[in-house]
Amino acid sequence: MGLLLLLTSTLLASYFQSGKVVNAQQFFTIASVTLSIEPQADVPRNTNVTIRCKAKVFILGSEALTRRYVIYKDNKIVNSKNTSSSEDYLYHLLNARVSNNGKYKCQINIDDQHMTSETEKLTVTGLSKPVLHLTKSAFIEGEEVLVSCSAPEETGSILVYFYDNSKEILEMQMNSHPAEAKISLMGPGIHEIHCSYTVHLMPDSVKSEESNRIPVTVREFSITPVLEVSPKNNIYEGDPLTITCTIRNFLPTSQSINLILSEGTRMLDHGGSSINHNMTAPASVTSLTFECMLTVKNVKKVDTKTVSVAELFSRPTLTMSPPEVFRNDPMKLICRSEKVATEKLDRTELTYTLHSLEMTFLPRDRLNTGVFSIKAPLNDFNCTCVAQARNIEKSSKILAVRPKVLVSTPTISVDGRVILGQPFQIRCQSFNGSVPIIYTLYKDQEQIDKTTIEEPDEGALFTVSISRTDELNEYTCKANNKGRDVLVSKALNATVIVPLSQVILTTVPDLQELSEGSNLHLLCTVKGTPPITFKWYRVGNSQPLHTTTSKKNYKYHEVPVLTKQDSGEYFCEAFNAANTRVQSKPINIEVHMAMWKKALIGGTVLLVVSVLVLVGCVMYFKSRRVRVDGTSISVWSERKPEADDDDENSSLSNEPDVEYTEVVHPRSADPARVPLKKGTDTVYSELQNSSHGAADHHDYGSIEYAALNTEQAEVRQYHPEVPDYPDLPVPVD
Repeated sequence: MGLLLLLTSTLLASYFQSGKVVNAQQFFTIASVTLSIEPQADVPRNTNVTIRCKAKVFILGSEALTRRYVIYKDNKIVNSKNTSSSEDYLYHLLNARVSNNGKYKCQINIDDQHMTSETEKLTVTGLSKPVLHLTKSAFIEGEEVLVSCSAPEETGSILVYFYDNSKEILEMQMNSHPAEAKISLMGPGIHEIHCSYTVHLMPDSVKSEESNRIPVTVREFSITPVLEVSPKNNIYEGDPLTITCTIRNFLPTSQSINLILSEGTRMLDHGGSSINHNMTAPASVTSLTFECMLTVKNVKKVDTKTVSVAELFSRPTLTMSPPEVFRNDPMKLICRSEKVATEKLDRTELTYTLHSLEMTFLPRDRLNTGVFSIKAPLNDFNCTCVAQARNIEKSSKILAVRPKVLVSTPTISVDGRVILGQPFQIRCQSFNGSVPIIYTLYKDQEQIDKTTIEEPDEGALFTVSISRTDELNEYTCKANNKGRDVLVSKALNATVIVPLSQVILTTVPDLQELSEGSNLHLLCTVKGTPPITFKWYRVGNSQPLHTTTSKKNYKYHEVPVLTKQDSGEYFCEAFNAANTRVQSKPINIEVHMAMWKKALIGGTVLLVVSVLVLVGCVMYFKSRRVRVDGTSISVWSERKPEADDDDENSSLSNEPDVEYTEVVHPRSADPARVPLKKGTDTVYSELQNSSHGAADHHDYGSIEYAALNTEQAEVRQYHPEVPDYPDLPVPVD
């Protein structure tokens, strides 16, 4: 019960999917189609082969369906049939042939449903042996014979081949059995005829074995052509020739006979039974080959003769003298035939003429010598000469005359830059003149080098070097292209680049005078050729402080306001077009304290020292003071007189007694300046006793004297000697 429901649902689904219905109560679907070859796919010829097409169709209902079977061979319909039977469809191939080979498939069609089987290949081996027939076995050369070749029981596309002594002479398509054709056999003797055929199948073909062989006797045609040339020997150019073409063993016949006389590929004449032709032996050939051909239907017979032709005079040669000429120079064109058959021709019979497309006027050879005198024109030209005798003309090869142009005065120049002490190239070139041109380089009238230039518009290059700047002007060059004159250039003139040397870095002002707030100019000088690129560096820094290019041999870099941080080592670097980099020695720059700071500090120090000295003096005087009997006596008091020696006292000098004390104060040196002269501060203390009388006692007062002498330090403004550099500013302290 379940199987019935499954079948019903399958048929209904097929119905709704395909929309196919035979009637309101019958449904169907094609399940499969297969093709088979019986008894097998590979069979020998004459085997009965059956192509079976089997279809499986599911039907819901009892009414028979109309089925259409279609058989394909190599995608082409070979059989079809409509049937209502459910039995397998059979396609029979009786006595199968090679032509039945191919790929087969079948297709079933029921209403709008159809299905195709997979492809199966049928291979039939073996072809029948062909059979050859001839109408007769003996005939005359050129006679046509009817032959036929049959391929028993073979079908399909067949090509037939006919052979004469194993050489294929005819190929034809077999449109009917047997294949018939007419052939003509050439050459007397025994000929063996046979045939074969090929059955063409896509994409291959199968060839049969050879047919039976039939011998055929061919008799030679009785008439032959005869060729005669007069004269036979000692033929020269221009000699008259007579050529005859006739037939030997000629018999009147109804067949068409034709004679053709030719020389090489050129037909001279044609006729029926004989030909007579007159001609002159042409020039510039060594031999002539004549051919007399007889044609009777399909038979062709030929008689050939070759005669030698001697040269009457050789082809002339045209030369010029001299081989090279310059414009407007006299020259000769010589035309000459070297070989002349003197037994047939006298040299005086030869005449020579010149021909040129470029020159309208050409001289004549009045004396018949073949020598033509002309003046070399300004332009190039081509010409030929013609030698003529007895209506025979021979032309020489074309002679190209190219009058040379005299070389112009060469110019001498420098290729690139001239760097002192390094190799450079000197170019010597003439802008007019035919090549080859010989260039010679001289230094101070002495030959240095020589070269030959073969290409036009190309100069000569010489490699030299110089050790002095004025040495460059000693070079000259000469140019010559084998003309009458050798031309000399002017002296070489160019800028000589001197490599840099002796780079020096100096400062303005002098190193000893560099103080805070002042301007500094780092002056870099160098020997060499400007323009020069200068760079200033501070030691320890790879980047330059400043870079500039100058047309002079010096340049400065300004530091406008110096500070203590500007102290350090500096150097400069320079290079020019010689690509030489030179570097100065580093200099050490120390920035000193500003002058106003020094003055302030010095004044303060002096003030402090003065106060200290004054205080010291006061304390010193106080320490020397002695109290006697309650009276204070000065250190430098007047000595007491002796009572018992008035004479002696009276003999004392009236000058006061003075005691001096010298106090020296050392001055500290300024480390940032030139050492100053040592100075001394001298303090004089003077104690003076006045003159005293003998009787009166006076109270003597103390007189104290101090002198402080302070020497001021010398301050010098120092400006170093600097070269005369007008663009360098005046230093300011």
